[in-house]
Amino acid sequence: MTDRAIQNSEENGPAIPALSRQRLGDQVAEVLRHQIILGDMEPGRAIHERETADALGVSRTPLREALFILEAEGLVIMAPARTPIVANPSLDDLTQLLLVQSALEALAGEGACDVMTAAQYSHIERLHDNLLATFDSGDPLEVFKIDMAFHEAIVAAAGNQPLIKLHKQYNARLWRARYMSSSKRINRTKTLSDHTNIVDALRVRDGEQASNHLKLHLRNAIKNITIIFNQNSDEQ
Repeated sequence: MTDRAIQNSEENGPAIPALSRQRLGDQVAEVLRHQIILGDMEPGRAIHERETADALGVSRTPLREALFILEAEGLVIMAPARTPIVANPSLDDLTQLLLVQSALEALAGEGACDVMTAAQYSHIERLHDNLLATFDSGDPLEVFKIDMAFHEAIVAAAGNQPLIKLHKQYNARLWRARYMSSSKRINRTKTLSDHTNIVDALRVRDGEQASNHLKLHLRNAIKNITIIFNQNSDEQ
C-alpha cells in the first residue's frame, strides 16, 4: 500500500474490503443450492459451466468454487474431464443418511436437556411457534428454513462441537429430500405433533423423551420420503 493510500485510509476510516472470490463462491453456492432444493435443477441434470456462469453473471472461477462446495455437501457430483451433474441419490442412500441423522439428533436432544440455556430454549420454542403459524399458509421454502432452523437450534443447544459439525454435513446431503417431505405436507398432523412433543420434552429437560421423539421424528421422515419416491415412480 502506498503512503497516499495509507493516508486516505487513516483519513476516511478503515477501508471496505473487496468481496473475495471465496465469498462470491459461497454466494453462488447458495443460489445453486436453492435451485437444487426447489427442484429447478433436477437430479441428474448436467451443469454446464460456461452457460451457468453466464446466467449468474459471474466468471467460471467462483462457479467452480461453488460447485466444489456443493460437491462436499453431496448435492453435486464432479469427476475429472466430465460435466458436473446434480446428485440423484437413491431412496436407499437417503434412508441410510436419515438413519444416521436420527441418531445424531437423538443425541443432541439428550445433550441439550443437560446444558442448554434458558435463552436457547426460548429460541427453539419461538421457532416451533413460527412453524405452527406458517406451516399451512407460508411459502414452502420459508417454512422449510424454519423447520431446519428448529432442528439446528436443538443441535446447537447441546454444545457438542463435533456433533454440530457432523450434523451439518449430513443435513446438507438431506436438504433436497427433507424439503420435498416438508413441501408435500405429508403426514402434516404427525409432523407438527412430533415437534410439539420435542419442545415439551425440552421444556422439562427430559433427555430420554427428547431423544426418543427426535429419533422417531427423523424415522417418520423416511416414511414420507418413501411415499414421495413411490409417487414419482407411479407418475413415470
